[in-house]
Amino acid sequence: MDLFSRSWAALRTAVAELPDEDFERPSGCTGWLVRDLVCHLVIDAQDVLITLVTPAEAEPTVNAVTYWKVADEPPTGRDPLDALIVRLAAAYEEPHLLKFHLDDVGSAAGRAAELADPGARVSTQDEVLTAGDYLGAYVLEWTLHHLDLIVHLPDAPRPPVEALARTRAMLEEIAGATFPASFGDQDALLVGTGRRAPTDDERAALGELAARLPLYLG
Repeated sequence: MDLFSRSWAALRTAVAELPDEDFERPSGCTGWLVRDLVCHLVIDAQDVLITLVTPAEAEPTVNAVTYWKVADEPPTGRDPLDALIVRLAAAYEEPHLLKFHLDDVGSAAGRAAELADPGARVSTQDEVLTAGDYLGAYVLEWTLHHLDLIVHLPDAPRPPVEALARTRAMLEEIAGATFPASFGDQDALLVGTGRRAPTDDERAALGELAARLPLYLG
């Protein structure tokens, strides 16, 4: 849960420090500008708040890793919800309004996470898991989207190194395989989730794992 807080705070800080013109740059999410990604983070923060106050009594059905499902196809940006987010982001008109809303809702989600009982069971997307596992799953969400945010912003702050390492470990568990030691954590995440193609040397190092990548998580 501490890593949830650190990765979420780092992502929100990165957004808060962006110059207005960067909101019109492409993000690492297909079909989304940076402003669209930030609007998605507002929705994410709302989901965290909703889930943490949606108790469940049933036994957990997933944990922090199995919460994530692997899709057969990459996102195209044409999904109805994705398209709605683009329209919502455009409605803000001024980046400072979007920054304010993320800070407002995002700070509330961060406080709710700090107050949550990690052993309490919560429900989301027809699944039951502990609050600790739910927040642990979101370390992956925050870290990958932090990388999406800064893909064309070389001077923007990076995700915390411990969040990168944890997200890599989660991705390896999802894949059922370990990335070669020659891969840094960030490269393992970018290649492993299809955010960039592997180089020839990286593909050779991946061996049989290369045929199973990328993993499209949702």
